[in-house]
Amino acid sequence: MSDGQEQSRDTSVRAHLTAAQEAAADDLTSYLALASVVDESIAPGGMSPDELMKQPAPPPAQVFDNLFFVGSSWVSAWAITTSEGIILIDTMDNDDEAQHIVDAGLRTLGLNPAQIAVIVITHGHGDHYGGSGFFTRTYNPRVIMSGEDWTMLETELEFDRPDWGRPPQRDLTVEDGSVLRLGDTEITVVLTPGHTWGTISLLFDARSGDATHRTMLWGGTAFNFADRSDRLDRIRAYIDATDRARELARTQDVSVFISNHSIYDEAVDKAEQVRHGDANPFIIGSDATGRALTVMGECARAALVAWGS
Repeated sequence: MSDGQEQSRDTSVRAHLTAAQEAAADDLTSYLALASVVDESIAPGGMSPDELMKQPAPPPAQVFDNLFFVGSSWVSAWAITTSEGIILIDTMDNDDEAQHIVDAGLRTLGLNPAQIAVIVITHGHGDHYGGSGFFTRTYNPRVIMSGEDWTMLETELEFDRPDWGRPPQRDLTVEDGSVLRLGDTEITVVLTPGHTWGTISLLFDARSGDATHRTMLWGGTAFNFADRSDRLDRIRAYIDATDRARELARTQDVSVFISNHSIYDEAVDKAEQVRHGDANPFIIGSDATGRALTVMGECARAALVAWGS
């Protein structure tokens, strides 16, 4: 690469990172952690995943009438209550966490884990499927994942750790646009590839009294594929996914934007505020939801240029 080409690349990277910082403003800086793959100086500091996994689990919390946080400081699990049972979104790292954080958390909140009818796994990494075995053996719910990620689990795991549970057996498959219905609740599946090829995000209504708040749960955030041969295709897919999701958020007036890792949506801190009776900080509005997706997309564009678009 010539000096001129390198300078042009650096200028383009900086422009995308500046756009990300501007979109983040003061309220969405947690998403700038994505910029660390190209510039660690603008990413907020924090503990490593291993350090976070060793932290005591925060108390579970009811954050809306039908939405409950039952995760840890590292990885989130969410429960949606319906008129015909519970939909559990992700299952933590392993059986121990599934039992002592998710299951116990549901009980603390007055919910019966035996009513878990469906488990939705947002993507095929062990910190999200690792505890599924505990639930399937104990309560026999159905397990849902995208076809792409079911295939990945059956062929070659992208990541694995000895403290993650084993992958579930293929059960129900969803695709882009699938609608999950359980009782009075509908969840629309949006395929958002990049983090894995089969990552799914979810659109549903969070209820608070007579009010409903359109909610998007983003299914896979980090650019943890920088060393893979398909990284350029993956980051392009991620960019396309954020663009599409931002348009969906605009047209559907999405005012709640959550994740399956609290380092991005700050769910642990926000849940604590809800427990203290503060105004619900999970309701950020459609403008902030769009800005969050812009931060993610601009960080991805910076990575694409830095990696050699």
